[in-house]
Amino acid sequence: MKRTLPAVLLAAPLVLLSATACEPGSSWATQASRGGPAPSSSASAAPGTTSAAASSTTSTPPITSSTPSSTTPLSTSATSRSGTSTSATSAASTPAPEKTCADPVFTTSDPDGGWSDGGYYVHNNMWNQDEAGPETLHACAHDNWYVDSTQPDSTSVKTYPNVHKDINNLDGAPLSDYSTITSTFAGRGPATGIYDVAYDIWLNGVGQQPGVTELMVWTENHNQVPSGEKVATYTAGGVTYDVWANGSGYLAFVAQSTQYSGNIDIKAMIDWSVGRGYIPPNPTVNQLGYGIEFCSTGGVPARFTVSDFSVTMN
Repeated sequence: MKRTLPAVLLAAPLVLLSATACEPGSSWATQASRGGPAPSSSASAAPGTTSAAASSTTSTPPITSSTPSSTTPLSTSATSRSGTSTSATSAASTPAPEKTCADPVFTTSDPDGGWSDGGYYVHNNMWNQDEAGPETLHACAHDNWYVDSTQPDSTSVKTYPNVHKDINNLDGAPLSDYSTITSTFAGRGPATGIYDVAYDIWLNGVGQQPGVTELMVWTENHNQVPSGEKVATYTAGGVTYDVWANGSGYLAFVAQSTQYSGNIDIKAMIDWSVGRGYIPPNPTVNQLGYGIEFCSTGGVPARFTVSDFSVTMN
């Protein structure tokens, strides 16, 4: 995916502008672009996009139930190179706070609608508007919101509703400026159709430009496959991830088991990736986000909920 326009400090819009298939060896990240005007960090309606941090050692239409289901097995490339690595200690998954967004303070069906709250931006982000069906976002807070989405039964990524944090108006800051970059999360997909729930982290810029790296952390996967091939495994906080790379600045840590809530050490993941040569040394950290990539809901309404999200950078 690409993101091209500037955003305001810690609260900027993100818009994906092209499509990719939810099929083996293909991900929206390989083609899509995001960008948009920069909202202020106060609570106001405006377009916006992502933020995130992670851990390493390794009245609405009827909604499809979000009852947990077993994780869909991940496909692997026949030419994948696998390896195993465990990095330093990281916090294990923890129960999500009990939150229900019963009285939203912000609602939008605008394809680029969004809301700033507490240094974060909640964004409807229907970037693939030519193929996307209707979607409405309801927010009580940046860490308490949901989206109702109805996407056709086809394989391209349609939307990426998310919450995010921008660093220095997307100019970023060097990784070496931080001793800690961690994040907590709690989110649940509808357990139907094709989607992945994931962090989206931009390094050395934002968008598909030379030298830019997009690092994703998939916490829930339902019939989706990352771009590229599996190159390694990584274990952190009791969670093992398959690491996928496409050789063109895209890296995805895909949890082997569904993680509906927890905390991740993003800096440790980046450090590990630098050590393995997947990311250049001391990259800038430009944007951190968490949301869901909807490919299909089978043409019926489906709901994605978020009940926790925070980023700590020191």
